[in-house]
Amino acid sequence: MIKRFQKWLDKDTKNQPLSLARENIPEHVAIIMDGNGRWAKNHGLPRIAGHHNGMKAVKKVTIAANDLGVKYLTMYAFSTENWKRPKDEVEFLMKLPEEFLSIELAELIEKNVQVRMMGHKEDLPRHTLKAIEEAERQTKNNTGLVLNFALNYGSRREIVESVREIGQRIERGEIRADQITEADIERHLLTNNLPDPDLLIRTSGELRLSNFMLWQLAYSEFWFSDVYWPAFTEEHLYEAIAEYQRRTRRYGGLV
Repeated sequence: MIKRFQKWLDKDTKNQPLSLARENIPEHVAIIMDGNGRWAKNHGLPRIAGHHNGMKAVKKVTIAANDLGVKYLTMYAFSTENWKRPKDEVEFLMKLPEEFLSIELAELIEKNVQVRMMGHKEDLPRHTLKAIEEAERQTKNNTGLVLNFALNYGSRREIVESVREIGQRIERGEIRADQITEADIERHLLTNNLPDPDLLIRTSGELRLSNFMLWQLAYSEFWFSDVYWPAFTEEHLYEAIAEYQRRTRRYGGLV
């Protein structure tokens, strides 16, 4: 894998406009993996085939991000709104974490990847949660890339629950309303142990956030691709990071 992206790194930018600078790799990349169903339709396949092939793209991008030096990779795997999909499709999606981890966990451990999950665990089937928790247990001491699955995740629910918890602290007299800061809200978010994403990638040509990390993406760089997720490759990831490196992040100020 290193040889595959070596041509992107530390090149003369005049001759290689899409080169990657090692010193400016985004620390946290978040991805909205979209287009599985449309990819399947274009190939004359059922929707579940798109989800299955999307799982293969997860592995490729994870390994590539790890080799590049990305520290955190958050994958939007299932939203709180996805329960509205047909029952058989939801059931298949709930089995994918088990299948993915049963096949790929050994290599993720070998690559020093740490698996995490953020989302509302109480709504997940026991077999899905068990697979995730076992992967978290086996990789908790790994020090490489953190692969963070956003599973049964919804940003509005996350923010509401954060505000509710702060309200309970006010009722208990632990804090006054006029003392609440951004840091207080962040401590109650599901991402309280993660830095905000530097780069958001969304596939399939859609140009919206779909209730994903609304607070955390306030100053992230966005990169949209028309490529459906199952067709997303390491090269697309490099292209996104190359574009990220061409931008200047001002955070509302001046450079």
